[in-house]
Amino acid sequence: MTSRRGILAGAAGLAAATALPARAAPPGPFVRRSGTRFVLGGKPYRFVGANIWYGAWLGANDRPRLARELDALAASGVTNLRILAGAEEGPLKNSVKPGFRGKGSDWNPALLDGLDWALAELGKRGMKAVLYLTNFWEWSGGMSSYLWYDTGSYIDMGDPAHPWPAFANAASRFYGNRNAVKLYHDWVGAIVGRTNGVTGLPYRDDPTIMAWQLCNEPRPGGTPEDAAPKLASFYSWIRDTARLIKSIDPNHLVSTGSEGLKGTVESGDIYRISHAIPEIDYATAHIWPLNWSWIDARDLARTAAAGEAKVREYLDQHRALASQIGKPLVIEEFGYPRDAGYAAEATTVYRDRYYRQVFAAVEDSVRTGGPVQGSNFWAWNGAGRAAHGDHRYRHGDPLLGDPPHEPQGWYGVYDSDASTRALVAEHARTLATIGEPVAR
Repeated sequence: MTSRRGILAGAAGLAAATALPARAAPPGPFVRRSGTRFVLGGKPYRFVGANIWYGAWLGANDRPRLARELDALAASGVTNLRILAGAEEGPLKNSVKPGFRGKGSDWNPALLDGLDWALAELGKRGMKAVLYLTNFWEWSGGMSSYLWYDTGSYIDMGDPAHPWPAFANAASRFYGNRNAVKLYHDWVGAIVGRTNGVTGLPYRDDPTIMAWQLCNEPRPGGTPEDAAPKLASFYSWIRDTARLIKSIDPNHLVSTGSEGLKGTVESGDIYRISHAIPEIDYATAHIWPLNWSWIDARDLARTAAAGEAKVREYLDQHRALASQIGKPLVIEEFGYPRDAGYAAEATTVYRDRYYRQVFAAVEDSVRTGGPVQGSNFWAWNGAGRAAHGDHRYRHGDPLLGDPPHEPQGWYGVYDSDASTRALVAEHARTLATIGEPVAR
């Protein structure tokens, strides 16, 4: 580990960065927002994306595999990757090790170099990155670790002594804890102000980055009653963090990382207020039919159709919300189990149906001038395989798109999933040609 002073790489410290006025954004190949669309180089920017949260870990520990995974994704038409850029070490049972940072000012130079390397490799392939800066959930430390740094207390997700929604209620105390938020803002200031040690580019000047994201799936509470007294601090955290990022980096977009209505205790008002904040450039939504009990993994044949109806409703709700807000919408997480079990040999008939549904919704929105501009499936397993028959992660195993606390292979797409990869490639070709004149 090294002192944070050693990794700022020429960027001003947080206080200095926030004191300086934002620079005017120079002309360059950055993704911009124009109403409910993205533009890049004067043309519409739409994308087929994936989640590969562990990109920095591969950049630190297995660079040949990172290159192979990016090549495989590019071959399937994927041009946008959502990557974790903040993981907090602490006592939570399921948190990723190693993390980017611990309780003090000692930060992990290997992971920072790994993030640099990953961004450099994306840039070589013309890909864009969305970098999320912490997590509401415990699997990468997240807000609960920041609270533990200040208070010394925490709750493990899934602890029988603290059943749902105790974890969400506890983690959402973060927004109102000044010390915890300051520690987080220290991290945000350093990463956004970082200079890439591989390319020599300040992150703020790197067109490989599409957007900074405040958090993965921030929630104001576990229930409406719990969230109500926290809303003021929740909105302030969104606004203040987005302003901090913009003060350091005026070139890139900023988003919240919200799941959508499931992340705002089912309140459209909370979702609208959160995304109407001027410094938030676009809206997001995540869709998890199994996690939300819309389907039964043991009987997909009987429950898939009902799940698809709920997915359609959720997509329609968020398309309407984004239109009301007047900003683009990205379906940046959507996951579905394999037909049976977790092994790479298991079929993906129902997953493919689900992917087809989400892709069709994106295509329809683009064709009709709607706000949905892209999607990122969860997640890319690539060449990774579970190291054990029980599909449980053990420290040192190869990383997959399924985080270590989950069964390895649950939602991730393997490089051998030919039918799913063909769907992704077909969707990429369709998005690339929507709006083009038909050849005669």
